[in-house]
Amino acid sequence: MPVFRLTRDVIFPPVHLAADIGLLAVGGDLSTKRLLEAYRQGIFPWYAQGEPILWWAPDPRLVLFPEELRISRSMRQFMKKDLIRITYDRNFPAVIAACRKPRPQQADTWITPAMQAAYIRLHERGFAHSVEVWQDDGLVGGLYGVSLGGCFFGESMFSAVGNASKAALIDLVRRLRALNFSLIDCQVHTPHLERLGARHVSRRDFMALLKQALERETLPGNWGVHEAFQGVAD
Repeated sequence: MPVFRLTRDVIFPPVHLAADIGLLAVGGDLSTKRLLEAYRQGIFPWYAQGEPILWWAPDPRLVLFPEELRISRSMRQFMKKDLIRITYDRNFPAVIAACRKPRPQQADTWITPAMQAAYIRLHERGFAHSVEVWQDDGLVGGLYGVSLGGCFFGESMFSAVGNASKAALIDLVRRLRALNFSLIDCQVHTPHLERLGARHVSRRDFMALLKQALERETLPGNWGVHEAFQGVAD
């Protein structure tokens, strides 16, 4: 399949035209309008510093259904010890900055400065959200992503102490399940997410699930002031 080159128009080719590796299109920009349109169509940006913007729609797709969340006994015990505090949208810029730091044995990160700025703009518009994990007064873990309709599109997470990113995801999934979110898009496979219950679905099935999820009204704004996201989940 050919890889499509985007123009200034906020138009994407159909996702079934993506190459075998999932790459669909090249170019365009990271405007709020284009990013939101991409997510609505099951597409996300992922590229390295110095590369053109690359847009992906992989097949299969890793997803986590909130009702299929798996929490190990050790994680249940960890979250009951009150060693951490979890907040929402308290400090989105700090979370994405921490996610941007290269992992051990990595020379660089896919969260470019342009990507960082674009998602902060999405956050300011009420579509991108962060989960923060605090130990004492220090930020020790978290994640961020985009919310549209009944779907949360996870982007990245980080841990400065053991289990912090797992705790962030578990708390988020519990709350999204209570709010009747139907789908968490994990994009690509990691063992970490698989252990928590994420599994692959075909691109065709993902698009059908996404269409259904987007029929719901989006919960915008600062989630930290919404009663469903205050305090630590039981």
